[in-house]
Amino acid sequence: MDTEAKIILAFLFNRSGKTGLTEAEVYLPLAMDLNWFSTKEAHEFVKYAMNQELLVKKEGLLYPNFSLESIKVPIGFIPSKKIFGKKIWKQQEENIIERMVTLICTQTHQSQTEIHEELKKEEKEKNLLPEVAALFIARKHSVDVSDWYDFVKKSIVEENNEKKTRKKSLPALNYKRENIDSCYLFSV
Repeated sequence: MDTEAKIILAFLFNRSGKTGLTEAEVYLPLAMDLNWFSTKEAHEFVKYAMNQELLVKKEGLLYPNFSLESIKVPIGFIPSKKIFGKKIWKQQEENIIERMVTLICTQTHQSQTEIHEELKKEEKEKNLLPEVAALFIARKHSVDVSDWYDFVKKSIVEENNEKKTRKKSLPALNYKRENIDSCYLFSV
C-alpha cells in the first residue's frame, strides 16, 4: 500500500512533468495552487519527505527516491492532514538520534557501535543532550545534518517546556539547551 506522502509526491511530479523540482516547486503548489496545506505545513511536508528519504536533493533539485510509476494516485485524491499529526513528528523525533547515527555511519564507513560509543563519550565529556551530541559528532566527521537542526531544536524546546510546567526552574536543562546554539556555530 502506498503511503500518503508518496501519493502526494507522485501527484506533484506527474503534474509538473519534470523529474526534478526545486523546493518551491514542491511546496508552492501544495499551498497555493491546490490549497491542500498551509504554507507552513507545505514546508514541513518537504522537510518530512526529505528526512524520510522520499525525496533526495541533488544539485539544488529534489528527486523522488522511489518509482513514480509504481504509485497509483486515486482519482479525486485529496490528502488528509494526518501526515501532520503529532504522532508522525513525535515518532520522527524519537528516531532522530538513530537516523543521524545511521547517516554518520553511512558517510564515514564506521560501525554503529563506534558512533554510539563516540556519542556517549561526547555526551558525557561535554555535558550535551544526546541529540546535540549527535549533531556535534556529525559535524566533527563533516556529515551534513543541517536538515536536522530544526527537529533537534524543536524537541529540546518541547522537552524544556514540558519540564517547566512540572518545575519552576531548570538551570541544568537551560544550560544544556544553550549547547545546541553553540553547535550551530560549528556549521557557520
